[in-house]
Amino acid sequence: MTHTENLSNEINLAEAVINEEKQLPVPAAILSLFIALLTLSLAAIFIRFSEVELSSNATVFNRMWIATIFFGVWTGIKKVQVHHLKESSIPVVNLNNFNWQQDLGLLFLMGIVSSISIILWAWSLTQTSVANSTVLRNLTPVFTTLFGWLFLKQSFDRNFLIGMAIALLGAITISITDLSYSIDNITGDVAALFAAVFYSIYILIVKQLRARFSSSTILLWRCFIGTVFSLPIVLLTEPQIFPHSYSGWLAVISLAIICQVLGQGLLAQSLNQLSPGFVTTTLLVEPAITAFIAWVIFSEKLSLLNWLAFCVVLIGIYLAKPHQVTVNQQEKQ
Repeated sequence: MTHTENLSNEINLAEAVINEEKQLPVPAAILSLFIALLTLSLAAIFIRFSEVELSSNATVFNRMWIATIFFGVWTGIKKVQVHHLKESSIPVVNLNNFNWQQDLGLLFLMGIVSSISIILWAWSLTQTSVANSTVLRNLTPVFTTLFGWLFLKQSFDRNFLIGMAIALLGAITISITDLSYSIDNITGDVAALFAAVFYSIYILIVKQLRARFSSSTILLWRCFIGTVFSLPIVLLTEPQIFPHSYSGWLAVISLAIICQVLGQGLLAQSLNQLSPGFVTTTLLVEPAITAFIAWVIFSEKLSLLNWLAFCVVLIGIYLAKPHQVTVNQQEKQ
């Protein structure tokens, strides 16, 4: 067999591997999304525990470098397994569709905007309440829908828009009794709002990258770029970079492994079948789960208005779901 034929077979096999990953069944994609939702709902809790010892910037830095090591080890294990199967030269991307300038540019942009989003959100948790910060950060669907319509020519029918509006109303209502417009909380609220803007950009970029990269590759780049991006910030501004107690290390390790690795990994995996609009609308349940966890751990009371708001969010997601799955199925036909 000639070198050209061998390379052609490797490319075809690589494409088959990528296509197999992209053919995740819709029920499995939805299950991945909801598991991601549960793990991501713990992020605000872990951040609050971490910020007992560390600043928001140091918390983000530790989250990123720990996750980078995990994804690096995971990628190495996968390469070793492939090597034992005598397929060590299989690339991790679709070579026929790979554009070095465009795809590398998207990877770097993804890493930067996601890092900015995480830093803004972590800082907002020091300036305003957990409920307000989580709800405002989860206004992502508004910006995802707007940017998708403006730049990606995505369209949404009336059912989806109504469902998103209902879910958004429920998410805002979750903390309506705690909303404060005092000067002390305005900066935290604005930071959380801008975190939602950057997170929506991240979701749309990941959707584009999933056509050519595996979720583990995307997240390895995201965490590595996030580590490089946040390192000079903590070196120049923070007196303490690492936790000094077991509880502090447990908080940042849990934040990295449970939220960053497991949560974001499953979220990226679900985006190969589900639309960004449906994914971000489903994430509106996150404030409800976070509020419930805070009730269990910190004995924070939930009013009847909170429970009603949770139901409103679920109704909105139910109305938004069917069309979004159908859209992705039609795109594949």
